[in-house]
Amino acid sequence: MGKVAIISVAIAALSVLLGERVLNISKRHLVFREVPNKHLPNCITLKNIEHGSEDITILGNGLAFISTGLKFPGLPTSDVPGRIYTLDLKDPHLKPVELHMPRNFDLESFNPHGISVYTDPSDDTVYLFVVNHPQFKSQIEIFKYVKDGASLVHLKTIKHELLHSVNDIVAVGAESFYATNDHYFSNKHLKTLEILLLMPWTNVVYYSPNEVKVVSEGYHFANGINMSPDQRYIYVANIFNHSVNVLEKKEDNTLTPVKSVALGSLCDNIEVDPKTGDLWMGCHINAKKLFLFDPKDPPGSEVIRIQNILSDQPVVTQVYTDDGGVLMGSSVAAVYGGKLLIGTVFHKALCCDLK
Repeated sequence: MGKVAIISVAIAALSVLLGERVLNISKRHLVFREVPNKHLPNCITLKNIEHGSEDITILGNGLAFISTGLKFPGLPTSDVPGRIYTLDLKDPHLKPVELHMPRNFDLESFNPHGISVYTDPSDDTVYLFVVNHPQFKSQIEIFKYVKDGASLVHLKTIKHELLHSVNDIVAVGAESFYATNDHYFSNKHLKTLEILLLMPWTNVVYYSPNEVKVVSEGYHFANGINMSPDQRYIYVANIFNHSVNVLEKKEDNTLTPVKSVALGSLCDNIEVDPKTGDLWMGCHINAKKLFLFDPKDPPGSEVIRIQNILSDQPVVTQVYTDDGGVLMGSSVAAVYGGKLLIGTVFHKALCCDLK
């Protein structure tokens, strides 16, 4: 039976599904947890990051890129347009710097989601890839980072029918990348029902100027995506399955499933420590509090680390938790030089000492 037919049957049976069945599905997939606080020493709030810090990626020299201002249906938002900041983690002042955007770029509709950087090995040019949702549509923006002047030069906008609901991205070349779609449908009403039914219909797409193709599918809301330091493996956050999937990257850019690692949490974006290969993930403790936001009972935050993910016994560790009193809705965690950056969907960002 086709997916549209399945949805049609689901709509016809919605009165039944809204009862115990949906409640059971929600308990199994969405996670409703309360956990004790587990804080780290010397945590500071980053200045100027007040409207979310949805994704963070760090270069090998300690320069972090931060996307802010995401507007996502069903979550708290502000009227402030999206922005991109850098943060030099080697600078003791830890002051985020807003990057200047080109005049020919539509900043008013800029709605940044996942980000990724690619450094050209031939000349060290840094390219920033940004998932953008103007008017809640999906497209990819490619910028060149200019250190002198702290600015971005807009190079290209990419749109494609296979890139219809993009969540995150990992760049593998100056114009090529893997991206996750977090929904199968584009219609907002069908998207809502898709989440309600929690069907494993979302996917990963490979894009290059020469070909675009689906390379992996069957995810319950494919979310964060990243790559191993040796570029042999791709990691995908299967958020409503409470797991991260490991896939091997082939010469033709297809992906072969290797394993799935259970996390017990709703983990969002994935960052990879280039030295150790460890995965760091910002996770959501309680889905109900995230999507039914109540400032008196806010959603908490959680950071999970995965060591030795390619081994037979990967180690999953809870590094940080907060009940929402300090940090709401963590979406990303990234490390450099003994420091941990924690970003959020719509709240502030923290920088903490790991030691």
